[in-house]
Amino acid sequence: MAAGEYVSVSSQRDAERADLNKERRELTEDPEGELLELTLIYEGRGLDRPLAEQVAQALSKHDALSAHVRDELGQGEQSAAKPVQAAIVSALAFAIGAAVPLFAVLIAPTSTRTVMLVSATLLALGVLGVVGARLGGARQSRAAMRVLAGGTAALLITAAVGKLVNTSGL
Repeated sequence: MAAGEYVSVSSQRDAERADLNKERRELTEDPEGELLELTLIYEGRGLDRPLAEQVAQALSKHDALSAHVRDELGQGEQSAAKPVQAAIVSALAFAIGAAVPLFAVLIAPTSTRTVMLVSATLLALGVLGVVGARLGGARQSRAAMRVLAGGTAALLITAAVGKLVNTSGL
């Protein structure tokens, strides 16, 4: 999981760097066109044309690349892709998430193991959906339902594949 997250976020970071290089090249090759582009962005955000031009000129004079990266590409320090951080968080989340069903299997009597495993897993997924929504400022019920639906689908698909390949277990 962590390796996949690292690869995915590294690809995102590569795309961000490519956009940055493209913007740097465009600023060198067509500074007037890029100034107009920035002016139109500010105009689109509600400034009248003279003020939009003034803001675009002032920001371009100070640091044109930063202005374009922030206002055209929507990139910034806070939103930059961080592959190592994403991999660590993914590894921790996976380990903690795996502990819940493992604990349920360890404490459940054999006769109720499947029910306990599925119930504990779905309960944990619902709680994680709520926690994630709370941390992100989103609607908790919607996030919990989305995580539960995805988790239920994953459980069903995993069980179906297990049946197809004739594995023992559940």
